Amino acid sequence: QGRLESLLNFQTMVMDLTGMEVANASLLDEGTAAAEAMIMLFHARDVGEENKKVFIASDKLFPQTIEILKTRSAPLGIELMVVDNNQPLTLTDSCFGAIVQYPDSDGAVHDYTPFINAAHAKGIKVIVAADLLALTLLKSPGELGADVAIGTAQRFGVPLGYGGPHAAYFATKEAFKRQMPGRIIGVSIDAKGNQAYRMSLQTREQHIKREKATSNICTAQALLAIMASMYAVYHGQAGIKAIAEGVHSATAFVASELKA
Repeated sequence: QGRLESLLNFQTMVMDLTGMEVANASLLDEGTAAAEAMIMLFHARDVGEENKKVFIASDKLFPQTIEILKTRSAPLGIELMVVDNNQPLTLTDSCFGAIVQYPDSDGAVHDYTPFINAAHAKGIKVIVAADLLALTLLKSPGELGADVAIGTAQRFGVPLGYGGPHAAYFATKEAFKRQMPGRIIGVSIDAKGNQAYRMSLQTREQHIKREKATSNICTAQALLAIMASMYAVYHGQAGIKAIAEGVHSATAFVASELKA
């Protein structure tokens, strides 16, 4: 129960920071979460949209994310287009989704609202790969108009540990709740009428539905998600914000010294 409550807390924290309506109890890592989001949007295309096979990825995504998108798009017949993030983009009718990094791999923060609005006008869904700590200071993906927000919790209270491990987060709109990969923890009532936590949704996973599963990711990074969740509980809203401001001022200081 304590572990489930911590994971529910992780979901709530992710929803608060991303401004999305529903979040899962973590995934394997950021690259995997990006691929799962792409595949979810591909399967969620409407009737008559079968010809929409192009997926746009910003070249300012982290390189490992682009590599995983390449690997996971090929077998499904998804045409991955890696485009220049700083150039105006022509959105075509053959495109079903796009993904951008926020802040990007150069550390730049873009306002993606105009791009997301233009994409929505064409029926294109947008994924924002966002940094949780940065979201304490920046406009949330939900406010930008994103359909899915993904990212890693490795820069959120989890020590570096030689590059891993790191829980990914995955948050989206209520409309995609049934297509979302991973597990969702919910609040229920036990046989004695007491409040109880339970795994309320994990039907898309391989070990439940085998070949019908919409996701092959059975690995919720529970321990790492709990660490990130308790980091937020320990520091509280004001503390987390202060840490983010500290990171920002240290970065600004390094930048000015390098310039000098």
